[in-house]
Amino acid sequence: MPQPPDDLNAVAVRTWCSLALEALGRERAEIDAINVYPIADGDTGTNLYLTVESAHAAVEAVFAAHETGATAPATADAVRAMAHGALIGARGNSGTILAQLLRGMAGVLADGGDAAHLRLALTRAADAARRAVAHPVEGTVLTVAAAAAEAAAGGESAMGAAAEGEERDLRTVVRAAYDGARAALARTPEQLAVLGRAGVVDAGGRGLVAVLGALVETVTGQAPARGPRTGPGRTPVPVDGGSVVGLPVGGTPVEGGAPSGEGPLDCPEDGGAGPAFEVIYLLEARDERVARLRTRLDALGDSLVVVGGDGLWHVHVHVDDAGAAVEAGVEAGRPYRIRITHFATESGHDLRVQAEPTQRAVVVVVPGEGLAGLCTEAGATTVIARPGEPPASGELVDAIRRAHAREVVLLPNDATLRHTAAAAAEQARTEGVRVALVPTRAAVQGIAALAVHEPDRGFDEDVVAMTAAAGATRYAELAVAERQSWTMAGICQAGDVLGLIDGDVAVIGADVPATARTVLDRMLAAGGELVTLVLGEDVPDSLAEALEEHVRDGYLAVDTVVYRGGHQRAPLLIGVE
Repeated sequence: MPQPPDDLNAVAVRTWCSLALEALGRERAEIDAINVYPIADGDTGTNLYLTVESAHAAVEAVFAAHETGATAPATADAVRAMAHGALIGARGNSGTILAQLLRGMAGVLADGGDAAHLRLALTRAADAARRAVAHPVEGTVLTVAAAAAEAAAGGESAMGAAAEGEERDLRTVVRAAYDGARAALARTPEQLAVLGRAGVVDAGGRGLVAVLGALVETVTGQAPARGPRTGPGRTPVPVDGGSVVGLPVGGTPVEGGAPSGEGPLDCPEDGGAGPAFEVIYLLEARDERVARLRTRLDALGDSLVVVGGDGLWHVHVHVDDAGAAVEAGVEAGRPYRIRITHFATESGHDLRVQAEPTQRAVVVVVPGEGLAGLCTEAGATTVIARPGEPPASGELVDAIRRAHAREVVLLPNDATLRHTAAAAAEQARTEGVRVALVPTRAAVQGIAALAVHEPDRGFDEDVVAMTAAAGATRYAELAVAERQSWTMAGICQAGDVLGLIDGDVAVIGADVPATARTVLDRMLAAGGELVTLVLGEDVPDSLAEALEEHVRDGYLAVDTVVYRGGHQRAPLLIGVE
């Protein structure tokens, strides 16, 4: 086992994210089962898992982009990536609050990861999360976060803290924070009536304890002690080695409590019957407009949490008028990744249309709105991967559910999404959907696969045909170099136009038109019948016309099709099949 770190450096942050994801993966089902506040929709564990999954993916991307293998990325880059990933991938009420907690910590840990910085980071995080919630309630994850911060600072709730006047090292601070959070979690049924009636602790707080337990394992090398789980029925679930709290499993209530699968409880302040919709979206807006947005959304509903800053915000609210909540976002800035969940079903989170499912559907990841429209017209369900914001597995699972089909063909269109797509496919299979993952590595391969899709033929035959069409399509893209780098084609300078063929830099050019012509010539030298060009948002139509003419003049019997991709990472995508 690696030596535990002396401070929270970039490697430690990476380890923490990985261990937190593992911990929430183990406890997801149990946390879902005790979710009775603010809405008993049984998804808090899943939401927290997906939030941390997004944070983990962002940190991994920082390490993957780091050029020298001898040294790790800067700590500031790792913690900011963690916070940003959690922000863009936050799910549900608790996931949104966790994102703000991580953002609050990142603002301090970017300057240092020793014990003193961690104490301040936990305090800033707890304060920031409480400010983000319109109407804070005690007995929730906010209470647990505050207790962790107080214990880390050496307050009365600290367990095992160093004696007064003794220097507290990083390990002592982390253990104290964890113990303080665990003790506060055990008290949540006394603070929030709905928890007391159900005989459970707060689900969001339980998730935060798991995340802090992962931090303990990161800095000490030892995971906190966990008590045994027992069989179904009224299951005693230790709070990670602390107090034992009755957990209703499979709808079996604890004495005097409500079954975990019930709908909203009666008392409004304790998670009672409330608004019909959960509305979540990311928002690009100037900071000064957000205060007005908070006021308007607060008047529309409850469970309002707005987190973020520096022009990017994550908005979560429960309302009866979902349209009005989105319109408020439009007035404030540009909302996107809009998710509207109806709490009408007994489970509280089933978005699938209650109609007979179709036999087969295609789910495709696309890099821009233009291709999303094209694929939607072809009958596919789309997931947009915006620059720097790859979709998490939860988004792909949601898309598979939206497709509402017995059989689904999944096209990730990005080599880096293969593990994410595989996880989504596996999750969907557990829900009874037959999923085939076609390992498309670029959007043009996905277009080729979709073009030969025939839902009336056998599933296996259709998957084979789509896989063959994708595999027969070579792909390329143009990119602009951000800095001097070594490439397969030589040394590039910042501002050079790079032509990547099948993922490797093959051409270094001075401008887009000349580089695109060279890339086309390289690709067509091996033959081809059809060229696909996907233009970025700011690329003029004249470029497509010039490239079409270049192909027509130089290559007989080769056709060219042109699509507008909208706002995408690359100015030009090229496919040859």
